[in-house]
Amino acid sequence: MTDYAFPMGGLPGQNQSPEGKAIFTTAYAVIPADTMRDIVTSFLPGWVHTRAWVLARPLSGFAETFAQLAVELAPGGGSNDPEPDKGAEGVLFMAFGEARLTLGRDSYELKAGSYVYLPPAAVWTIFNTSDEPCGFHWVRKKYKEVKGITVPEAVVTHETDVEIALMPGTEKWGTQRFADPLDLGHDMHVNIVTFQPGGRIPFAETHVMEHGLYVLEGTAEYLLNDTWVSVGPGDFMWLRAFCPQACIATGDRPFRYLLYKDVNRHPELTL
Repeated sequence: MTDYAFPMGGLPGQNQSPEGKAIFTTAYAVIPADTMRDIVTSFLPGWVHTRAWVLARPLSGFAETFAQLAVELAPGGGSNDPEPDKGAEGVLFMAFGEARLTLGRDSYELKAGSYVYLPPAAVWTIFNTSDEPCGFHWVRKKYKEVKGITVPEAVVTHETDVEIALMPGTEKWGTQRFADPLDLGHDMHVNIVTFQPGGRIPFAETHVMEHGLYVLEGTAEYLLNDTWVSVGPGDFMWLRAFCPQACIATGDRPFRYLLYKDVNRHPELTL
């Protein structure tokens, strides 16, 4: 089974240097895995036996469209009313352990690699019914309705059931797309991007979409604005619109990350 990165928690020893590779700029942020410790977790109203690392939330003048959390459930942990904003859509991606999801009248057993799309106003619950902790990534966005376009339905699947669509002209870079890119009902995509060792984005992408990138496995050199940064499992990158970006996968195993981007809507003309 594939190993998916998740915050390690804990607390470093007092002999460890506080100098690290965390970066926050006006164009991007890098939140390394080793900064996601016990003392920076949040506890969420309506949830029990749960802690979360809040990795992104809308910030005026930075990335404004989404929030992203890594949520850890102790045995018995979860929520009967998890989403406080009924206008929000969401994606859950299981990193480890097992959880039971109810969605309307249906129930699903989630495991590492399970992927869930939750449309706005979805009625859902999630609980850890096992004897061991579990963890999942949770991306949230305020859904933008458009007259004449149908809101997408909920989806529960597993990443092994979604084929990799290779980029033109290469077998070293591809994307598992959990929503049809041509379906305008979706105003966000949360995909898994995979680079084989040596694979690369061969130009500096510069575009309107905001990004959250959580590294699931492997290592890479990642261009963020004008700086190359070394990233690995559990590191999170948060990119403002139009921040130049590129990637070169390193090491001897695939480099994979969970990617958020906002799509398929007219740009707002007022702030």
